[in-house]
Amino acid sequence: MLNTPRALRGMVTSPHHLASEAGLRVLREGGNAVEATLAMAASLPVVYPHMNSIGGDGFWLISKDGKAPIAVDACGASAKAATIDFYKGKGLNAIPSRGPLSANTVAGTLSGWAEVVAINKEMGGKLPMSRLVEDAVWSAENGFAVTATQEELTRTKFAELRDSPGFIDTFCLNGKLPKEGQLMKMPRLGATLKRIGKDGAMDFYTGNLAKEIAADLKKCGSPVALEDLAAHKAQRREALSVKVKQATLYNFPPPTQGLASLMILAIFERLNVKEAETFAYLHGIVEATKQAFLVRDRIVGDHTLMEEKAERFLESDILDELASRISPAKALAWPYPANPGDTVWLGAIDKNGIAVSFIQSIYFEFGSGCVLENSGIVWQNRGSSFLLQDDGPRALRPGRKPFHTLNPAMAMFDDGRRMVYGNMGGEGQPQSQSAVFSRYAMYGQGLQAAITAPRWLLGKTWGDATVTLKLESRFDPNVVQAMRDAGHDIEMLEDFTSTMGHAGAVVRHADGMFEGANDPRSDGAAMGF
Repeated sequence: MLNTPRALRGMVTSPHHLASEAGLRVLREGGNAVEATLAMAASLPVVYPHMNSIGGDGFWLISKDGKAPIAVDACGASAKAATIDFYKGKGLNAIPSRGPLSANTVAGTLSGWAEVVAINKEMGGKLPMSRLVEDAVWSAENGFAVTATQEELTRTKFAELRDSPGFIDTFCLNGKLPKEGQLMKMPRLGATLKRIGKDGAMDFYTGNLAKEIAADLKKCGSPVALEDLAAHKAQRREALSVKVKQATLYNFPPPTQGLASLMILAIFERLNVKEAETFAYLHGIVEATKQAFLVRDRIVGDHTLMEEKAERFLESDILDELASRISPAKALAWPYPANPGDTVWLGAIDKNGIAVSFIQSIYFEFGSGCVLENSGIVWQNRGSSFLLQDDGPRALRPGRKPFHTLNPAMAMFDDGRRMVYGNMGGEGQPQSQSAVFSRYAMYGQGLQAAITAPRWLLGKTWGDATVTLKLESRFDPNVVQAMRDAGHDIEMLEDFTSTMGHAGAVVRHADGMFEGANDPRSDGAAMGF
């Protein structure tokens, strides 16, 4: 953790130290923040395979010289064959959360890599993809140590994943559940990453690799076909933004919940809470979350189908009105339907002012659980979030993008600081973003302190069925009791639980100094050079 500001050529952070080292090595070789992030993005599917894969989706925010970021949407759409009749014909009233029938959308993250490579060239980047996948390939071929979270999640989710094609052969060692510290190799995935380094990321969609992927998906029983892969391409989008007192905040537009992340902080600021870690702070930010989630769950889905524009809910009159609904002493009745998720966030900033906030995901831990036979790719289950109903922005239709919990965050401070930050953990992503930013920017806590401090989670994540307000046990007992008295349905969790997700942040100051922090709940590190 590098929380003390210092002069550096750049800084990276990710939820696994080997991925951070891959990004740092790129910076040492003269690469920029985009190239360092690509190297980390390639490494994490290998060394943190329970959290993400190249068989998932991704979203990027990339800024240079303090300008508004470019948003890269690498979200795949539902397959042509993925219709309501397809599932109803199998006697289903809902899309399964695991297995081949949950693998019903194109994996878009590699298309994002391809688009980002093009952006990187526009910014003067020169390192080839073959160099950027080197560390990932090495770890896949030579092995990496199983982490405690990988051991835990393989064990706890094994019953629902064991029947998914290829899962046991890939994620068990000699047929047994892996243990922390054991050496695991992924030679098929390593060979695939090496091919991507040689032939480019779009080979995943239109080349020989695409043909192999389509054949393996068909063999698994997924409805995703070669024509679905060939039709996919990443899109450059305009980021959402909102102004708070200290900074302009940026996040990703629909189909992600980036709108909610921005709304929480903008609504909370209007409550004029004077001090962090108090009842007023925790109650206020949780109630702001409820107001943002009510809007999110009513309007957000495939952006081409939304009847109301996300930008409207970032205008002052709407934010003022939503803030006025919050009682300073009483909790709004909850629960509300929630969404789980498994993801990695990573970020980098370099001395030339390029800042990157990136998030990629396979939705649940291990995604659909389906591992493609030849490529070793784990396919996501993001499309299980579609609803088998006739209308609405989240209703299943061929070619539609699913609702995404993913949302990378970025802030441009009025004093010249640039901040990239984010978090994995489904419903917890916008909540932990609000915790980190508010503590750091609004109340002056150190960056590492803001991430380490006890966090909260309204709703469920990590497949948890409860929708309570979960608090880490390090909160002041008096504050916890005041929350109960206000009507919050409190559930206490252990210290530093991964239920709160894995947060990280990097800040570049106007004078060229850097600071970075990583979550003690993760296996990651913030590193600078």
